[in-house]
Amino acid sequence: MGLLSWIIVGGLAGWLSTKIITPKKKKGCFSGIALGIFGAIVGGFLVSLMGGSKVTGLNLYSILVATLGAVVVIWVARQFND
Repeated sequence: MGLLSWIIVGGLAGWLSTKIITPKKKKGCFSGIALGIFGAIVGGFLVSLMGGSKVTGLNLYSILVATLGAVVVIWVARQFND
């Protein structure tokens, strides 16, 4: 998966995750993309533990996996910040 694909998937996942779990502080576009890319890594790890495939490219499955990971990252961050 190329850099542009990671940015697109990360951006979509970061945006979707903030719609599912609203962060306490609004962040900018770049932090949303970074959250989505990190979420893709976390989501890919979690899904691979359950026997699924990791983020594979620019497709709906990869966006869902990345969004799952980003939601988990937001949730874990909230647990430590409260």
